[in-house]
Amino acid sequence: MADVEEIEVVVAHSERATLRAGDVFLKIDADQTRTDVEVEAMAMAPIPTPEVLWRKPPVLALAAVPGTALGCLGEPSVASTAAWAAVGAAVRMLHDAPLPPWPGQSLDAVTSRLDAECEWLVTNGVLPTDLVTRNREVAAAALRPWKPVFTHGDLQITHVFLDGDEVTGVIDWSEAGQGDALFDLAILTLGHEERLGDLIAGYGADVDLEVIRGWWSSRSLLAIRWLIEHGFDPFAPGCEVDVLKARM
Repeated sequence: MADVEEIEVVVAHSERATLRAGDVFLKIDADQTRTDVEVEAMAMAPIPTPEVLWRKPPVLALAAVPGTALGCLGEPSVASTAAWAAVGAAVRMLHDAPLPPWPGQSLDAVTSRLDAECEWLVTNGVLPTDLVTRNREVAAAALRPWKPVFTHGDLQITHVFLDGDEVTGVIDWSEAGQGDALFDLAILTLGHEERLGDLIAGYGADVDLEVIRGWWSSRSLLAIRWLIEHGFDPFAPGCEVDVLKARM
């Protein structure tokens, strides 16, 4: 730490911030419950995760994981077919692991949030009514009872790191808990639908594509207001609004 020449702001908004100082990431979170979940989930996960260096609330210090991210939302993933399959195999290991002791979101809670966000998007003129209505219909396929598994809960493509075709680390576990396996697969391929087959090949199980599409729509509808209010752009090419338009 003493030799660090500059501090990089990885992400910062009113709820949390992540800074990088050399090979150390400093996560500052106003909600220590999220940090509790992150630390415990990383300790339980059977796949590579960042090393916890120290914790002094509200700061959690993590070692950087080696490798590069699987990709970025809005940009094509240059990772190989084998790399995507390796990620699928790692996700399957997570889903086959013992359940964490804390629950995830209930079906009723997800449905209620989704309906509220759809109403907000239409009432405030953020998106056309027909776009919201169509995607709410698509999302219905995901809103069914599921067998809970150990899920990451926010398995964005930028949260998975590889060295070549080997998974070297999965980061940002604050949303981990008991959840739907297909939710993780959907979030990982959001905006990268063409790589779903590669991911599933490594995952090694049949999946319901209608449910995956439902989670793509649900996740995008749920995220747009938060992204706008925190300074992000869901209208950028390849991002959440384009994901919704693809369902039309």
